[in-house]
Amino acid sequence: MNQPMNLEKQSRKWPLLFLFSASLLAILIGIMASLKWGQSPVSWHTLYEAVTYQGNDKAHLYIQTLRLPRAIMACIVGMQLGLAGLLTQLTTKNPLASPHIFGINAGGALAVVVGLVFLPHFGNMGLIAFAFVGAALGALLVWSLAGTGSKQYVYIALAGITIHFLLSSLTEGVIILNQHATDSMIFWLVGSLSQAAWTEVRVILPFFIGGMLLFAFMLPSFKLLLVDDEIATGLGQRITFVRGISVLLVIVLAGSAVALCGPIGFVCLIVPHIARALVGTNLVVLGPLTALLGGILLLYADFLSRFIAFPFESPVGIVTSVIGAPFFIYLALKQGRSRG
Repeated sequence: MNQPMNLEKQSRKWPLLFLFSASLLAILIGIMASLKWGQSPVSWHTLYEAVTYQGNDKAHLYIQTLRLPRAIMACIVGMQLGLAGLLTQLTTKNPLASPHIFGINAGGALAVVVGLVFLPHFGNMGLIAFAFVGAALGALLVWSLAGTGSKQYVYIALAGITIHFLLSSLTEGVIILNQHATDSMIFWLVGSLSQAAWTEVRVILPFFIGGMLLFAFMLPSFKLLLVDDEIATGLGQRITFVRGISVLLVIVLAGSAVALCGPIGFVCLIVPHIARALVGTNLVVLGPLTALLGGILLLYADFLSRFIAFPFESPVGIVTSVIGAPFFIYLALKQGRSRG
């Protein structure tokens, strides 16, 4: 009896091992491509000297101080956005949900725009602080309006959409009334990694590590989000507390990403669906794979964004929108057919 079960586990283990190995290899290849090609392509020898810190001429410094932190930032932010999207969909029980449902994108965007207009002397780090505070306040506002109860996830979605449009309207109003700062605002609002440096990597790293550790610690409890609230409550589980921790984790992951790189669209939406299609709903496997796929998507999207208007930079949000918009339409049609 045990032997067939062991064989079945072995048969499942190898495809998962291959999938995770392929994902890690894709990230490594993406980083190498991101370091080598761009406005100024470099030789493999120069690239090797740069990543091993054996040279200090202009080409080496260009890779070490610009391309390498940008590639690392793309991986980190992509992982955070992918995992934040998965938690948002679990928390709201809505497969079309993303962190903007929690008011994170809109809150962060409004805070940055206000900072650019009224407090431009604060600099980049000040704007990062503004964006993170705005994202957190937007999410807390949605959470407070949602209340508690068995239908909390429904009220979260409704409150999130309302707050999102309210804050987005305020953002557009500030931009219209202050057109002298429009260029810098729009570039950030689309989502960009072009300004990423080691300073930004050091800022986001604690949020990344802390968020991943919290997700791992809460993983057994997050499984409750897969079942109906009535069932979880009947089993004596504190579903409201678990959902609150999930929202907090979304704030940490998506809020810090938005603060540093702007509201990059569609990564949160499409990555969890791809991961579920590959491994199912087992969160022990689904969570890590979603994070890896998020890093892969944003890393390659950032690489492609360099060649849209070559030799000029384009925001990475353009590429993710081109990829994500058709996927969103497909998901919406699929949901409509399943309900019909």
